[in-house]
Amino acid sequence: MANWCHWKGFHHAVAYFFFALNNCFVVALNNGVALTPPMGWMSWLRFECNLRCDIDLDNCISERLYKRMADSMVKDGYLAAGYQYVAIDDCWMSRTRLPNNTLQADPHRFPSGIKALADYMHSRGLKLGVYLDIGDLTCAGYPGSKNYFDIDARTMAEWGVDFVKMDGCNANPGDYETDFIAFGKSLNRTGRRIVYYCEWPMYARYYGQKVNYALIAEHCNMFRALTDIYYIYHSIESMIDYISQNPYNMSTYARPGAFNDADALAIGNFGLSESQERMQLGMWAVMALPLFMSNDLRDIRRSSRTLLQNRHVIAINQDPLGIQGTPIAQYVSVSVWMKRILPLGSSAIAFFNQGRSGGPQVVVFSLSNLPGIDPTATYDVTEVFDDEFLGRFKASQTIRVSVDPMGIYLIKALPAPTT
Repeated sequence: MANWCHWKGFHHAVAYFFFALNNCFVVALNNGVALTPPMGWMSWLRFECNLRCDIDLDNCISERLYKRMADSMVKDGYLAAGYQYVAIDDCWMSRTRLPNNTLQADPHRFPSGIKALADYMHSRGLKLGVYLDIGDLTCAGYPGSKNYFDIDARTMAEWGVDFVKMDGCNANPGDYETDFIAFGKSLNRTGRRIVYYCEWPMYARYYGQKVNYALIAEHCNMFRALTDIYYIYHSIESMIDYISQNPYNMSTYARPGAFNDADALAIGNFGLSESQERMQLGMWAVMALPLFMSNDLRDIRRSSRTLLQNRHVIAINQDPLGIQGTPIAQYVSVSVWMKRILPLGSSAIAFFNQGRSGGPQVVVFSLSNLPGIDPTATYDVTEVFDDEFLGRFKASQTIRVSVDPMGIYLIKALPAPTT
């Protein structure tokens, strides 16, 4: 069973995949959620801890903000595209717990309470995410969950929460392993299917600990690899560079129900060109990372909205195999990444140009030079973003692509039907 959970010998049959999938959850979270990378909207990158409702009512952390984002997700097509979670981040709580030790929302900014907000989401076909912290206090100084794991897990379930982000501020680093595992078990005991998002590996790395991805993947549905992301290209590139190094063999533990995370999509905000936005979405798709927007959906460029809803790129991300793409080759400034997808024998291949000057980089290659490709087979090759069919190629034939600086060219190669 352990070998199947690590996907050894996986590609022999689709049936093998589903049998392995079911067995993985027996030994891990056993919650049956996040079988593909979760998709949604999260507030932190764009709205942070804005408490100034007196002067900035439309943008402060309040039930009003989350309801408006939910409305936009439904009205503007994001839910239909697959984005289903609306996730509250830090600063939603009151500064104190109730006398019975349960958490409470700030009564001024969330007057209806979190359960009512969850009901609002559910009535629109959405799901609600809530932020907690494994330590004594959250990063912003609100009550943490330390010593209240069972109480907080029950509270989340009773409120109808669907997703919990567990941060790691103000905690004893020596307690991370015990406490992140313990809270996951507390969630399971509630009987509610709740996605469990752990920032465990990020904090373990920060404090110089060995990051045990095998253990983390058994107990968390999503797990943050590195620090927060920002609106700048360098921040996104740094995330990709870190994951490309595959520290602690992290990519091998990504699978249905357990995905590495590199923080939010910065698309639709400030600082990125359209080409750089395409690059982030394409790379997040190939790396099988969760797709959480963090922008103002009420005021977003048409190009960003169209990009975020690109069903062809999303399909690569949401491929049921749940395999994380990895770098396989380097052509001057262009790194080449490959992700196994269905139907069996197919691949998504990303060409990411990290050059910062000059013109587009031309890459000439043949599929037969890539790992796992049948050198005797013929493949139908399609550019993914625009769904443009490039042709039917024998594996030995050369293919030419042109990649803009700081941009991406994304293709998929499917075995051609035999006649």
